Amino acid sequence: MAAISKVLVARDAAAQLLKREEENWAKQEVGVVLVFAIVGAVAILLISIFIHKKLQARKAAKA
Repeated sequence: MAAISKVLVARDAAAQLLKREEENWAKQEVGVVLVFAIVGAVAILLISIFIHKKLQARKAAKA
């Protein structure tokens, strides 16, 4: 019977998730998601520039 109850719990959880689809936070707060995306892109750009400079310095030190 434990397997049956687990299946029922999983089905109820899936139904709850599908029912909450209308209350999607990302859909309601598009501006916040956009800001997160821009900040993430800038962070990745800055980290890649930092790594590039470190690699260039290492290459120059070898030569």
